[in-house]
Amino acid sequence: MSYCEHCEGQRFDRARVLRVLRQIRTDVRRGDCRSAEDAVKRALETIKEMDVPHLEWEDEHQIVH
Repeated sequence: MSYCEHCEGQRFDRARVLRVLRQIRTDVRRGDCRSAEDAVKRALETIKEMDVPHLEWEDEHQIVH
């Protein structure tokens, strides 16, 4: 199965975010985070720093995937 460029990009971005979340889960299990709040804060900050592009609509064309 192949994906359009837009969907392939979203799959890549989703995979990057999931890797970050899995790493933070590992850090929590090792005791590297002091609390659940610390872990969530760390996850949000890390994901915000990632260069995840957003979809821009061209004119009024919308594509359903």
